[in-house]
Parts: sequence; structure tokens; C-alpha cells
Amino acid sequence: MRTSKTSSGDNWDPPVGMPNEAEIRRPIDEKVLKKAKQIARQYRVIVEPAGRAGYIGRSIEMPGVMADGKTPAACIEAMYESLAFGVAVMLEMGETPPLPCNKRRDSQINVRVTAEEKFFLEDTARRRGFKGISDFLRALAMRECHAAGA
Repeated sequence: MRTSKTSSGDNWDPPVGMPNEAEIRRPIDEKVLKKAKQIARQYRVIVEPAGRAGYIGRSIEMPGVMADGKTPAACIEAMYESLAFGVAVMLEMGETPPLPCNKRRDSQINVRVTAEEKFFLEDTARRRGFKGISDFLRALAMRECHAAGA
């Protein structure tokens, strides 16, 4: 097992399964990156003014991915590059990236919750960048299904 030094000089054993520095710094496989770029280009990007920073972008499908740019066009390109790398990492880890939001969802399920649970879900969804509970629950459920190999 490899051992690293902490900032205080103490030895630290990384958690099992954590990649080593060589694994982190290696390039993403070109075939995976090409597929990731094709997937990412289907995602919807939202660009908003950000004062002196120029513009900031985010995505409906991957709300944790953000980018900025001096112009809207630069921000959009930076977003698609960030999304492509995010999707590539998911693909390399064996995960399924989110479907583009333009895919028609024509089935509905209902879940009953208490008022407190609804408030908690809404708050958590907003803090994580989702536009609502439905998107938040769908993302969590799909992540769990893919992790379980369904």
C-alpha cells in the first residue's frame, strides 16, 4: 500500500480504491473522450451574466459542472469541454451519463411524502443545482440503478 505525507508531515494511508497520482494524471482514452464529447454536445447549457467574471454556465443534466468565459460563446465552449470531461470520467468509471433533457419523458410516478420531507427534498435539490425535486429524485434513482447494475 502506498503511503503519502500530509501537510503536517505525518504519514497517511489513502482509502482503499482511491487512485494514485499516476492514475489521476494520465490522459483520458481518446475513444472515450470522443464518445463523451458526442454525449455532452446533446446537453442543454444555461449561460448567465456574472459581472466582472463575464459569464457563467451550467447544465441541466449535470448541475455540478460549471464553467465561465469572458463572452457567452467562450462560456458555452468551456461548458461543453467541462461536460465532456465529466462524462468521460463517468464512462471510464463504468457509470452511465445522464440522458439529455430533450429526451421525452412520457411516464410518471407519484411519491407521497410528509410536508417536512418535501421541504427537505426541495432545499437539497436547490442546493445541489437541480431545478426541482423531480430532477433531483430522478438523478438519484438513476445513479442508484446504474450502481446496482440494473
